[in-house]
Amino acid sequence: MLQIKIHGRGGQGAQMAAQVLATAFFREGKYVQAFASYGGARRGTAVSSYIRIDNRPIRLRCDIENPDAVLIFDASLIDEKMLKGINKDTSLLINSTKEAKDLKECSGFKVYTIDGINIASRNGLGRIVNSVLLGALAGLLDAPDFKNMQNVIEEMSPVKVPENISSFRDGYELAKKFKGVA
Repeated sequence: MLQIKIHGRGGQGAQMAAQVLATAFFREGKYVQAFASYGGARRGTAVSSYIRIDNRPIRLRCDIENPDAVLIFDASLIDEKMLKGINKDTSLLINSTKEAKDLKECSGFKVYTIDGINIASRNGLGRIVNSVLLGALAGLLDAPDFKNMQNVIEEMSPVKVPENISSFRDGYELAKKFKGVA
């Protein structure tokens, strides 16, 4: 079973990213369980999404305590509580202008950073980074399938579809470089 946590702030697109990711896995015939925590349910407050993916029905009905991957939209959210349950095999993908080695609170973990705002801005999306980060996550995990994910983004993007696709592609290609594939 693949377990993913997504952390962001209200208004950053973290919840939408989780919906897109869950839809892409579902379309590949996977069983998917997705749920969210909204905190104060207003712009700027911490929000979290949790996704489980498996080839068999998912019977668990609890929080994800030991994720395989964590996608963090805002590095200022990183704290001891967020890092609880993360181990050396967990991939942490963080939207940050800093390099992974400079995030001292994450030392000892498998950390990847991506300047999502720069990539999104370059593609005409301003500060909307969810497509960039979804591309990077898909590239790191080698799932869901690139074309499938691209199709879901095309269908679910409310505006600026070509810009979202380009941002997704840029994030995906950068993640492949992280892994030494590109």
